[in-house]
Amino acid sequence: MGASLSTLGTNASTVNPGLGDIPESCVACVFLYLTPPEICNLARLNRAFRSAASADSVWETKLPPNYKDLLHFVPPQSCHNLSKKDIFALLSRPLPFDDANKVSALHEVWLERVTGGVCMSISAKAMAITGIDDRRYWNWIPTEESRFHTVAYLQQIWWFEVDGEVKFPLPADIYTLCFRLHLGRFSKRLGRRVCSYEHTHGWDIKPVRFELSTSDGQQALCEYCLDETEHDDAYGNHKRGCWVNYKVGEFVVSGSEPTTEVRFSMKQIDCTHSKGGLCVDSVFIIPSNLKERKRRKGILK
Repeated sequence: MGASLSTLGTNASTVNPGLGDIPESCVACVFLYLTPPEICNLARLNRAFRSAASADSVWETKLPPNYKDLLHFVPPQSCHNLSKKDIFALLSRPLPFDDANKVSALHEVWLERVTGGVCMSISAKAMAITGIDDRRYWNWIPTEESRFHTVAYLQQIWWFEVDGEVKFPLPADIYTLCFRLHLGRFSKRLGRRVCSYEHTHGWDIKPVRFELSTSDGQQALCEYCLDETEHDDAYGNHKRGCWVNYKVGEFVVSGSEPTTEVRFSMKQIDCTHSKGGLCVDSVFIIPSNLKERKRRKGILK
């Protein structure tokens, strides 16, 4: 009797299904509801999960509808015969382009790794900055703190104006545009980051006016004092000595137009006082559902 029970227990254990017995098609159906990082983590479980995690049907849903437009910025030999998973990995890295949709080092576009949303960054060098060619007012500073490795530093000026625009086939979504700015000049000394505020002045007198507009008539406007008396913001960060992402506004892309043109600017043109000591790095355009994640990584006003 005891031997029979023992045998029965052994047979039962051999027929219990495990993860390796789940059909690959079922695993692929589950992966449709997971994020790319979650899929990659589960791919390490067994062969069925690994095979499902490479299926084109899974990664097709993670790519934006116009992902082929993004592939125009990739050398043809780099994307030949790639799987959809490999295409996602390729587009998740920053791709340079210019406002004529050609390769350039002044603009970058990439897919956010979790949501697959299209993100974009525009260098200060791609913007029209009043007085930028006069070294009495502006200087270009090399730095590893910028994805473009260079920022524009303002020593002193009375007429402060920065304008830019970009044309791009953005997929349908709601996007947020923000300027990335820094009060004070930073450098490294003996391996440590230090900031100088020798030229920082004038930003607490009157606010800077930020604007954006799109080719289909959408507009947004806001004003910020860049150097308020109380330097702590609502998230416990100091505005001086930190990179701050100033949100200008949101705009909607419906997908009905092949390309979207976005114009943006920041101005403080009251010539009754000078202002200086400001670094201008770039403009970010990101899907609005990512702004909370951006806020956790930096200061998003």
